[in-house]
Amino acid sequence: MLSKIKLYSDFVMLKHTLFAIPFAYLGAFLASGGVPELRILLWVGLAFLGARSAAMALNNLIDKDIDARNPRTAGRELPSGKISLKEVRAIIIVSYFLLFFSSYQLNWLCFLLAPIIPVTSLVYPYLKRFSPVSHFVLGLNLGYAPVGGWLAVKGMINYPFEAQEFAMLLLLFAVTLWVGGFDIIYSLLDLDFDKKEGLFSVPTFFGVKNALLFSFASHILMLAMLIGLMFVLNLGIVFKAGLVVIAALIWYEHTLVKADNFTSIPVAFFNVNVAVSLSMLVFTVADVMLAIP
Repeated sequence: MLSKIKLYSDFVMLKHTLFAIPFAYLGAFLASGGVPELRILLWVGLAFLGARSAAMALNNLIDKDIDARNPRTAGRELPSGKISLKEVRAIIIVSYFLLFFSSYQLNWLCFLLAPIIPVTSLVYPYLKRFSPVSHFVLGLNLGYAPVGGWLAVKGMINYPFEAQEFAMLLLLFAVTLWVGGFDIIYSLLDLDFDKKEGLFSVPTFFGVKNALLFSFASHILMLAMLIGLMFVLNLGIVFKAGLVVIAALIWYEHTLVKADNFTSIPVAFFNVNVAVSLSMLVFTVADVMLAIP
């Protein structure tokens, strides 16, 4: 039983949830102006877990034939036969049930908006076959996290937009640009294979050097979104310190990857980006709680 749980966990890359689940909680903390109800934190976490697991399983299912031909991914659970198509479909169904049930437990607005997530999760795997913009559609799938956390607390959207709605959008764009930027870097690992298969990525379409520039520009824009968030919500010195830490981590990430050397990409992809995500949550929550100007 434990071996099966580990197999399913590896299949949906559960550890990668660390990339974006802090942003879901970040949205909830900012919307609350303090600590949200425990009930909200529970259902936000479960909703995100369901959405992320379903998206990963769906992506692996749609790409199963491509992954089987790619030496880097051929050993994964589905191409190698460690997990069956029946099991994958069951994971998708259970995961999306968890998303919709958790959204329903939060409020009607979250429940009504929840179908957007499966739609973009379905678009992403197919878009890789047609356009390099797929990196940012993947980013959008994770960019929903802070919006979901925000709406879980607020349960409504003001119109015309007020400062809080603009803050929510800034968070969405920040996460989208951040994920899109580091996914461009990660796609360098499959550069030769993607060219051979005719798959689209920024590196295959624009070349390696330009891809690294695109990635860096995306991360600069991410930082710009976070600076905008600081002004919109009048965040204080702790948040500003967090921005410095995040900027340093982003810079470090880009020093690890060279146009002629991809060996450090796994470190840049996982270790550094987890540090970015957790730093964003810790510094922002501390700023909200301490309220230091």
